[in-house]
This record gives sequence, C-alpha cells and structure tokens, in this order.
Amino acid sequence: MDSPKKYAAASQRPVSFEQHIRPLFRPQDVEEMSWAFDLSSYDDVREHAEEIHARLADGSMPCDGGWPDANVQRFREWIDTGMPA
Repeated sequence: MDSPKKYAAASQRPVSFEQHIRPLFRPQDVEEMSWAFDLSSYDDVREHAEEIHARLADGSMPCDGGWPDANVQRFREWIDTGMPA
C-alpha cells in the first residue's frame, strides 16, 4: 500500500505546462483561439497567461462554457509558481 508521504510529495510537485496545463485545452479550444495565440504552445500560453487566466476566470473561455473552478485554480497556480514548462 502506498504511504501518505508518497501522496504528499506528489501533490507538492509544481504544476507544469506539459503535464497539467496543456491537456486542459481541447483540440477545439486550440483551433478556436488560433487567431489570437496557440494554446498548444508553451511560449504562447506563457506570454498570454494573465489574459488567458482572466478569460478562464470570468467564464468567457472556452467559448462553449467555462472550466470547472479547480482547473481555473490550477492554471492560476501554474502562473504563480513561475509557469514551469
């Protein structure tokens, strides 16, 4: 059986773009926002992170309905921890 320490250590890993953020953007999200920036690109999302977060937080992105609060908070955590790749 896994120890609680193992889970605690896993939950303390920083949120990364490749592992935690990129998978939140569906192919249709990437396509719909391609006119403004590339949601599949770490560099583009990092450059526009605050703008993206504002739209996620107010529910205007994605276009077909807002993210669950937990995902918006995860995106904010990614920004606040230095936006690791």
